This record gives sequence, C-alpha cells and structure tokens, in this order.
Amino acid sequence: MRSPRMRAALAVGAAALVLVGCSHRIEGSAVSVFADPFKVGGMTAVDGPTGLRDDAIAPTRTVEDTDGGEIDHLGAQSISDIEQYWAYAYPDNLPGEFRPVEALSSWDARDYAGGFCGGPTHGLVNAGFCRVNNTIGWDRGVLLPALRRVNGDMAITMVLAHEYGHSIQQQARLVRSTTPVLVGEQQSDCMAGAYTRWVAEDRSPRFTLSTGDGLNDLLVTLLSIRDPVLTELDVEINGVGDEHGTAFERISAFQAGFTDGPSACLAIDAAEIEARRGALPTELQRDQTGDWPVSDESVHAVYEALKILFAPAPPPALSLDANAAAGCADARPSPPASYCPATNTIYLDMPALTAMGTPDIELDPTSLVGDNTAYSVLISRYMLSLQHAKGLPMDTAEAALRTACLTGVATTKLAPGVATPGGHSVKLAAGDIDEAVSGLLTNGLAASDVNGDTVPAGFSRIAAFQAGVLGDWDRCVSRYAG
Repeated sequence: MRSPRMRAALAVGAAALVLVGCSHRIEGSAVSVFADPFKVGGMTAVDGPTGLRDDAIAPTRTVEDTDGGEIDHLGAQSISDIEQYWAYAYPDNLPGEFRPVEALSSWDARDYAGGFCGGPTHGLVNAGFCRVNNTIGWDRGVLLPALRRVNGDMAITMVLAHEYGHSIQQQARLVRSTTPVLVGEQQSDCMAGAYTRWVAEDRSPRFTLSTGDGLNDLLVTLLSIRDPVLTELDVEINGVGDEHGTAFERISAFQAGFTDGPSACLAIDAAEIEARRGALPTELQRDQTGDWPVSDESVHAVYEALKILFAPAPPPALSLDANAAAGCADARPSPPASYCPATNTIYLDMPALTAMGTPDIELDPTSLVGDNTAYSVLISRYMLSLQHAKGLPMDTAEAALRTACLTGVATTKLAPGVATPGGHSVKLAAGDIDEAVSGLLTNGLAASDVNGDTVPAGFSRIAAFQAGVLGDWDRCVSRYAG
C-alpha cells in the first residue's frame, strides 16, 4: 500500500505451514457441473492414505553414492515410478521416444566430499537435473528429509517429478538456449502435476495420494519452493535469469498438468505466463517493504478502497465489536472476520485478524503468512455483502468458491492503487497474491460462505481465486452459480 504518511503494501513472506483461524467444511451435493466444489480436476476430493505403499513394488533404479538410507530409497522409488508414468504418457503427448535418465546420485550437503554435475555438493541444499550428462541428483542430508518431515513421502516425489520434467523437456526439445528459465521451470511444474494425477488416480504401483489432505500438502510444498520476493534493485543488479515464479504461478502450472495432463504443459510459454501475470506486480519498488501491519487504520483503509472500487448502495457497515457477530439472525460468526446479512455488517476481531496477518519468524523463518493473509479474509466478507445485495445464495459450497473467486477479482483491482479519503493509497504489492494463496490453502476462510464453511480441497479454493484474478464478476457468478 501507499500513503502520504507511510509506504507499505498487502505483504508477503515465504512458505506458510500454519495459520491462525480455521473454517468448517461444507457437506452436501454439488450443483455446478462446470466447477464442482467437491472435486479436484474431475476427481472427488477425499482424504486417505498418501505416500509409499506398504506393498510397493521394488525400484527399477539404483542410486550412486548412496548411504543406503530411507531417503535414497524413496528417491529411487520416486524416479522409478516417474519413469513408469512417462513410459506410458510420453508416446501419446510428446515427439520422439522416451529415454530414462542416465543415472541417479545422492549427496549430503553437510559433507565436504561429493560432487554433482561438475561441481561440489557441500552446501548444495537442492535437487537438480544435470543437462550435461542427463542425470538427476538430490541432497539426502538436509533438503529431502525436511520436505518429508513437513509434508510426507510425496513431497520428495513431487520435487523429483519436477526435476524429471527437465529431462522430458530436453527429450521433446521443448526448450532451447534462448528459452527463459521461467518457462522451463513452470513447464516442469506442470509435468509434475500430470504425473501426480496418475498417482491420485491409483495407477501407481508404488505411491498413493489422497485428493484431500494429501494433495493439499503437495501444494504447501510448492509454496515453500517459490521464488523470494524481489525488489527493483534486485532485478537491476541480478536480472531475472533464474526466475522460477511465484507460488501463485507455480501452483497454477501444477494444477494445469494435474487437470489436463501433459498437453497443457506444451501451452506454457512466455506469452502464456505473461497473460497469467496480467497487471500483477512482480517486484517491490525501491521504497516498499511489502509490509503494512494489520491495524484499525489499515483495515479501514482497505474497507474504504473497496467502497470506492465497487460503490455499493448502501455499503456494508464495518464494526470492530467482534462479539456482536454472535447476535446475527441469519449467519454464524466466522472469526476473525464475519458478515451478517441481516444488518449488512462486517464484524472484525482485530487481535485475531492481526495475528492472522503476522508471521511468527521465530517459529518459522520462511513463513509465507503476511498482511494479505488477513486482508484477503476481510475482502472476502466484503464480497459476501455484494453477493447479498444481488440476492445470490450465500450458504452453499458454490457460494464459498464464488466468494474466493470474487476475492481474486477485488484483489486484482487493487493493483493500480486506490486513493482513499483518509489519505492512503491502497495498492497491491509483489507477494500479496502468494499470501492470499497461503491463507486459502491453510485455513480457507477467504473461500468460505457466509457461515465460514469452506470446501475440502485447497486445490479447488486456489483454482477459484485464480479464476477471479484472471477474470471478472460475471465469470465468478456464472462459474459458481449454485
């Protein structure tokens, strides 16, 4: 955000695993055929086992320089499974003939010995594909154990599926020396999504993946490996040659592969990525911190900006008396932000909303929790008031996703900046969209109905938000019509 008194923004951090607040899941039957709230990519969203099967068949690949531990076993199983998928999928989708990578290697980034792709591996907390000799390697000491500890076996498999995507690109000649790194990386995210769909369909003989919590965990993993927010100075000094993309971009690429298969990955190029970015900011300006702490002043500024953008008559009232939400005649409270249709009032619990938008750096130094995690929830309640004025259903699964979609519309409208009577300029900053995505995935409140109920799959909540970021009011209403 901008203001004559301060310069700030709806902010960003890095990889949220825990957020304050929780919403209820909606039970019921879906109405919309076009965008089923209870499905992800056409598959029913259900919880269940995720990870290496107890009866998994043996790996077909071995690992060089292995320590013989569980991480390398998972790596070998992952690559074996990914290759089985591509042996099946490649002929129908890509030119030429599928060829497995030449070798797999492992190292411990804490050790001084070892090498990969012609360089030392000490301090190399990473996984990668080496184009020089067509090999894949990974850090068994730091990176993969951390991914597994937080998000399970399939987090390792997904990261290696992304790296394998680079081998597929080479074989199919989808990239060349002039192809932007950003394009190659998001194509690989898409290919990881295509493989993951095969696992979710229960076709893998080694792994299983639930379309509920299991898939949610993989999206959290994508949050954790998105690019850090750059400043204009960063870009001037270092350029964007190794850009991988924001969490919003990487998740949308993954979702394309999961939903439509490898053919969707072929459509990802510089123009397609630019279209997805639209007018969204990609780096912080020199005088921006990307941070406007949630306060009475800031939420009133966001509220005033929404009044200017949408000009409802009458606008909803804004109350900081959170306890009064319990007296609403036609909706349950959904703290820290509630909307009551009977009184056309938004109620905020400011301490809880502030906590929601404040990262705990000591607990998680890479936290993606930030200001817009909270502001997006406020925006979603404002979008409920606009739906109420139009007489739209407000307590259905479709209403929850419609709200997420309209929150995306409103968030994008803030990109150019809105001057408020209080002297602020409420303006979207780089990283804000990722903060909203983090909240959608981990608490779902910005994708909830008037009672704070949401749908099971974070995949669906993010897809609805994305539809709004890239669309408009009419698209959201027609897509989620129930």
